[in-house]
Amino acid sequence: MSSEPTLAEADLAALVPEWIDWAEAARRLEVTVAKVRTMIRDHELAAAVPVAGKGQQIPAEFIQHDGLVAAPVKGLPGLLTMMHDNGYDDREIIAWLYLDQDFPGRGIDALVENRGTEVKRRAQAMAF
Repeated sequence: MSSEPTLAEADLAALVPEWIDWAEAARRLEVTVAKVRTMIRDHELAAAVPVAGKGQQIPAEFIQHDGLVAAPVKGLPGLLTMMHDNGYDDREIIAWLYLDQDFPGRGIDALVENRGTEVKRRAQAMAF
């Protein structure tokens, strides 16, 4: 029996270096908080409670700035949808993206660096 914590048990506060609340995400994306809520519901962004009592927050790295436009990191919405379809929740997906998966490095780094193909392939393989 493994003593490794499951994705759901991962310490998100230790894994994710910077969290932002929904209001800050809305400010960065230049949308309303209601739109951020919709983006989370539609799996364009993911949110979790990193520390008990803090409320849901979003990893800051999920929002990327390409020149003048801010948007979810390329490939993130498709990955979130695929993983949700395979039974993972936002907390588990965030943990998976921030754990070292030999991509090389973390999945979030691969997405930010536009190397998302391998991340998606590995996420698909997790369904089997």
